[in-house]
Amino acid sequence: MSRARAAVILAAGHGTRMKSSLSKVLHPVGGRPMLHWSIALARDLGCERIIVVHGAHNLDVKRQTIELLGDGVTALQDPPMGTGHAVGCAASALAGFEGDVIVLYADTPLIGAGTAGAAFDALQAGASVAVLGFEAADPGAYGRLIENAAGDLEAIVEAREATPEQLAVRLCNSGVMAVPSALLFDLLTHVTNDNAKGEYYLTDVVGLAVARGLRAKAVPCSETEVLGVNSRVELAQAEAAFQARMRHAMLVAGVTMTAPETVFFAYDTVVGNDVLIEPNVVFGPGVTVESGAHIKPFCHLEGASVAGGAVVGPYARLRPGTAIGADVRVGNFVELKNTTMGPGAKANHLTYLGDATVGAGANIGAGSVTCNYDGYLKHRTTIGEGAFIGSDTMLVAPVNIGAGANTGSGSTITQDVPAGAMAVERGQIRIVEGAATRYRERKAAEKAARKAGKPPPHA
Repeated sequence: MSRARAAVILAAGHGTRMKSSLSKVLHPVGGRPMLHWSIALARDLGCERIIVVHGAHNLDVKRQTIELLGDGVTALQDPPMGTGHAVGCAASALAGFEGDVIVLYADTPLIGAGTAGAAFDALQAGASVAVLGFEAADPGAYGRLIENAAGDLEAIVEAREATPEQLAVRLCNSGVMAVPSALLFDLLTHVTNDNAKGEYYLTDVVGLAVARGLRAKAVPCSETEVLGVNSRVELAQAEAAFQARMRHAMLVAGVTMTAPETVFFAYDTVVGNDVLIEPNVVFGPGVTVESGAHIKPFCHLEGASVAGGAVVGPYARLRPGTAIGADVRVGNFVELKNTTMGPGAKANHLTYLGDATVGAGANIGAGSVTCNYDGYLKHRTTIGEGAFIGSDTMLVAPVNIGAGANTGSGSTITQDVPAGAMAVERGQIRIVEGAATRYRERKAAEKAARKAGKPPPHA
């Protein structure tokens, strides 16, 4: 990469078909807002300047952009007058920039850096304008890329402006375009709105460049990569395409999935080889699973790490901040939040561990809970190596259970337990001979009297 790069990301659409109070481009695919996908792509391409064009109606887009990139990285398009006008709104933000600019779309989340980078490569190879194009299964309303006999791009024709011969062309416009900055903004000053929609089309840049004797090239890409999202239906299609891509990549990388179509990944999920993932598992953002781990059915993981040899599930939930050590067992209906479990520790069923540290080899009995919240603040529980927490133990944080200590089943532990100690907290059991028999007889008589419409025997 010898020339500087910049990106203009168009995000000013109204997105009315989404029928949402949230701006269209902030809806997620793979657990990541579509806008964030486009910004990440620009970063992967090595763009030193990234400008997001938003509208007056979607200031949430401006706020998120500033949170990600800082001030001076947004441009306002108001009123919206087409894609050419939108790119032109970024001219002042890119003043003084000397290099190549790529135009991206914040509602097109699946483009890979290799594909988009090929547009920059075409400029390096001598083209003045490069446009990503794809062979559409159903060209329909897509703009058509019209090439000459030499294979150079002559024009982009919108479907509603096309002749029957042009509509027969199957090579379609993705909208993604790369042009040297000075040339791009010069050409945009010559774009008119003399068309069926009365808008300033970015696509006219190609014809204007060719009219100057400059060369334009179509750069091939797949239709799936440039899938745009304008509705909830298309959002679901983009999600399905993303999941299919991730599942294929995981299988190729050596991950076993017995029913891949039921496993859902996030954009940043990392899974090592020889991991077994059984059906109906959902990975939220921020999950790493090391080689040799086993994720059983119906688990949900987010913001968590799982070491090799660990077994999670079925029906387990790992929440953000959780780190599962090697050979740990986390069983059915166990929920962990901001909890570290040392190697070989076990919590096999019906347990909540929040804001806790569990030492190596410790065993957490069924029904145990770390009572980590006092209504105002969170508090931490520490359980030492080799400790044994009896079933139905309530650990009222902050509290420390020493290494090798035990707690008796049904205990509520409110103070630290030294290493090797036994802590039991229970009320004195009272046994009343015959009381259960007398109780049942009395209640049965009451029930019979009620059915007969008579007063209860003891009344």
